[in-house]
Amino acid sequence: MEATIATENTADGTWAGGSNKPLGASYGKMMMWFFILSDALTFSGFLAGYGLMRFKFIDSWPIADEVFTHVPFIHGHYPMYYVALMTFILIFSSVTMVLAVDAGHQMKKAKVTLYMLLTIVGGLIFLGSQAWEWKNFINGTYGSLVLEDGKIVQFVDDAGHLIALEDFVTKSPTNQRVEHTRTNGLWFVKDAGAIPPYTVNEVVESFKNSPNVNLRTEQLNHDLKKKVVLSREEANQFLAKATGVVKGANLKINEYGHTLFGDFFFFITGFHGFHVFTGILINIIIFFNVIIGTYERRGSYEMVEKVGLYWHFVDLVWVFVFTFFYLV
Repeated sequence: MEATIATENTADGTWAGGSNKPLGASYGKMMMWFFILSDALTFSGFLAGYGLMRFKFIDSWPIADEVFTHVPFIHGHYPMYYVALMTFILIFSSVTMVLAVDAGHQMKKAKVTLYMLLTIVGGLIFLGSQAWEWKNFINGTYGSLVLEDGKIVQFVDDAGHLIALEDFVTKSPTNQRVEHTRTNGLWFVKDAGAIPPYTVNEVVESFKNSPNVNLRTEQLNHDLKKKVVLSREEANQFLAKATGVVKGANLKINEYGHTLFGDFFFFITGFHGFHVFTGILINIIIFFNVIIGTYERRGSYEMVEKVGLYWHFVDLVWVFVFTFFYLV
C-alpha cells in the first residue's frame, strides 16, 4: 500500500499551505490576515454606526470631556487624562510585542520571554483600567433628572461646572423608600433596578432653595461648545416636566445625555475589551510555550509573530476608538 503524500497544490491548482507562499507569508499568517480583515470590517461598521448617530443627534450628544474625568486615587476633574494613559500603555505593549517578534527572529529565547511578559502585563493593566472606567460610567458622578420626553437636564454652578445631586439636594426624613427584595418584601415583588438616591420632589425643592445652582439642557451651543444653561424661570418650567432621577448609566438610560451614547459606549468598548481579553489569553499560552522551549525545538518563533499581528490589530483599533469616541 502506497502512502498518500500531501502536495503544495490541490488538483484545481489552489494553494494547500505548502512551501509555495503567496506574498511570502505562511499559511498560518495568511489566515491571521484574513481574520484581521474581517474583524476590521466589523469594527468599521460599529464606528460608522456611532458616527452616524452622533451626527444625527449632534445638538444633544454628551461632551466626552465631562464624562471621562476620573483618575484612580485622585479626586478632581481631569478630562481624558486616564483614558490617554490607558492608550499609551496599550501602545507600549505593542512596542514590546514588536521586540518579542524581533527577538524570535534572532532565536533569543530569554528576550522573547521578557518582552512577551511585558506585553501581557501591559494588556492586563489596560483591561483592568477599562473595567475601572466601566465602573465609574455605570455608577455615575453627578446625577440628573429625566423629563417626560426622555431627555435629561443637569445641574451646574454659576461658572457652568456640573454639580452632583448630593452637593445641594436635601433628603426628606419622611421619604425612606427601601428597595424590595425577597428578604424584606413580598416574595414575588422585586424592584427592576437600584432606587435613585433622591426623589424628583426632593431635587426640585432643593433646587428652588439653592439660588447658586442652575439648570442646563442637553442642547449644545455650538459657538461656546457648551450646553445651554437655562434662566431661573425656564428651569422651573423644565422641572415641572421631570419624571425621575437617574444616577449612572445602563442600556436604557444614563445621566450623561442621549441613550445611544451609553449603548455605544458599552457595545464598542466592551467588544474591544473582549478582544484584549482573548489576546491576553493567547499571549499567555504562547508565553508558556516559549518558556518550555516549544518554538526553540521547532526552530521558528513564527507563532509569536502571528499572535503579534492580532495584538497590533487590537492596539490599532483602540487608537480609532479613542480618536472617534473620546476625542472627536
